[in-house]
Amino acid sequence: MDHVDPACAYYAFSHQIIRLFARQLFGYPTAVDETALTPVPDVAVESPTVANGGMSPDGLVYRIRLRPGVMWDTDPPREVTAEDFVRGFKRMCNPVAGAGAIAYYTSTVRGMAEFAEGYRREFAGRTPSAADLAGYQNAHEISGLRADGARTLVVELVRPANDLLNLLSMMFASAAPREYDAFVPDSAEFVANVRSNGPYRLTGYENGRFLTMERNPVWRQDTDPLRHQYVDGLDVRMARVDDDRVREAIWSGEADLSWGAPVISEDRRPPDADRHLGYAMNPYLVFNLRTPNEGGALRDVRVRRAVAYAVDKASMVKLLDDMDLGTVTRTAHTAIPPGNTGHREYDRYPTPGDHGDPAKARALLAEAGYPDGLTLRVLYRADAPHADIARYYAADLEKAGFTVELRLISQPDAYYRFLQNPAMAEAGEWDVTAAAWTPDWFGNNGRAYVQPMFQSNFAAGTSNYGGYCNPEVDRLIEEALSEPDPARAEDLWHRIDRQVIEDVAIVPVLACEPTIPHMTSARVRNGLPLPQVDRWLDAACIWLDPPD
Repeated sequence: MDHVDPACAYYAFSHQIIRLFARQLFGYPTAVDETALTPVPDVAVESPTVANGGMSPDGLVYRIRLRPGVMWDTDPPREVTAEDFVRGFKRMCNPVAGAGAIAYYTSTVRGMAEFAEGYRREFAGRTPSAADLAGYQNAHEISGLRADGARTLVVELVRPANDLLNLLSMMFASAAPREYDAFVPDSAEFVANVRSNGPYRLTGYENGRFLTMERNPVWRQDTDPLRHQYVDGLDVRMARVDDDRVREAIWSGEADLSWGAPVISEDRRPPDADRHLGYAMNPYLVFNLRTPNEGGALRDVRVRRAVAYAVDKASMVKLLDDMDLGTVTRTAHTAIPPGNTGHREYDRYPTPGDHGDPAKARALLAEAGYPDGLTLRVLYRADAPHADIARYYAADLEKAGFTVELRLISQPDAYYRFLQNPAMAEAGEWDVTAAAWTPDWFGNNGRAYVQPMFQSNFAAGTSNYGGYCNPEVDRLIEEALSEPDPARAEDLWHRIDRQVIEDVAIVPVLACEPTIPHMTSARVRNGLPLPQVDRWLDAACIWLDPPD
């Protein structure tokens, strides 16, 4: 797990566990059809609408009622209140271990940006204690967030947000009991004192070694529409072992599920209805538009179009199919893949059979003033299948007249730190790389898919790795985020897709369907994938039967 604290946890592995002890106002049902993509009430009683008084006619004020009987496993047990959700939002902004997607909230909830900035400024240059952090949080308010009694949360927005329920379904937006004021976020003391309002509670955790959970005795099924409490507990053992060792443990009954890496069951097929619930872009080629290399040749759209025509996407599909990684891939032509709002199929740069067109690529290079080609510095990482992908498209570029210099980054986390550092881009440390993007949720997700990748953002930590900047795209993104009508917003996201592809900000290569036929032991029943948690199986739905 990256973190145990919901305020900052961002990995799918972490979400698998945290959703068992931390609940949100809304969440996604565990299902193998499109209903899995639409948030439904969790701690909230109902989805707010104008008709039921939960939303103002202008879409700027929400009144969210909480269901009674949702309890913390405190001593004595205590009901979850609206104030606990206010505290959860404040904890997202802490300067020690804050939410990785804090911009989703600071750009949406009135006053949250000011609260977050004040929080950071208060402790700039010093390490705050738990008492310091709690003191700031309890003395300052987020102007657009308040508890109206114990069971009503009022949320005021800076602009309409048709994806607000998606934001309120993220792990970051979990309720937080007042006991958390005594601990620095995600500290060892916090981990030892985690409180639960879900079906299970944490009983032991050591990073990289083990995790144990048991049933939460104060949880009740009639207060939780999304989770169950079928098994007695969870016992996770962590070790650096290969897939064969995990497969052997599951096959023998020593273990029921894999942890940390998917182990494929060759005799299982994912449910057909789950096959198209959202695609990731994996991989896509991104250009460093700020590189000084070759006189800034990549800033010429004709050079980038030459790359778009050069890539043999169909052979890349075969490469990954032969590796049998458990996912299903198809060639991609759009910046927004299927299952993400704004996707409509079209192909701006067609090639025969999706195998590339080196002759057309060479002609475009010559037209741009490079009849003898030019050199590209290609960044890649060593772990499978990324090294193979780099070699494949590097060979395609060579056929089209480019000279390729491959540059290895050995560690995956170092690779993304490298890409997210604009200084590296400006220094010309890389020109092209094959990145991947999986949004925080599928369905109505322009905020989670398009905005991070294509809105102008040259700050450290950016997901717009190549420094793409188009004022018209920025304007359309802001318009789409403010559009209350999902259908009109979808059209705006598609217009952005068209513009991004016209500009060749990226070259879509493959759309990856992340459905994985996870191997389980013979006694596992009801192993259902969670689309919003990278298709990992929902531990709150599984029960165990003796082997046949």
